[in-house]
Amino acid sequence: QVQLVESGGGLVQPGGSLRLSCAASGSILSISTMGWYREGPGNQRELVAEITSSGTKTYGDSVKGRCTISRDNAKNTVYLQMDSLKPEDTAVYWCKAHVALDSSGRQYQYWGQGTLVTASE
Repeated sequence: QVQLVESGGGLVQPGGSLRLSCAASGSILSISTMGWYREGPGNQRELVAEITSSGTKTYGDSVKGRCTISRDNAKNTVYLQMDSLKPEDTAVYWCKAHVALDSSGRQYQYWGQGTLVTASE
């Protein structure tokens, strides 16, 4: 079974920074896309950022210019550097990965359990 474990969430003041990490473990052959989504109070889960195995990055409009996604393929880990945090960034952040488990070519979607980010005075 594949597990995604997020870390790095917490309380930060508006204007501050936070770095989230998500490490995938288990019987993984390869990971194509890894990314971050978030769900704040009264909001639907939305894309924050994604990164492909080749390094192509996609950002949600709400965080463009303030977030940087990266990954370490050797560690099956994806990172999200968040700067200039706003109160509106307060949300549970979820790690997502598309994973191949064997040579069949089938891909599976896995989610972490989420880590809470609170941007508040």
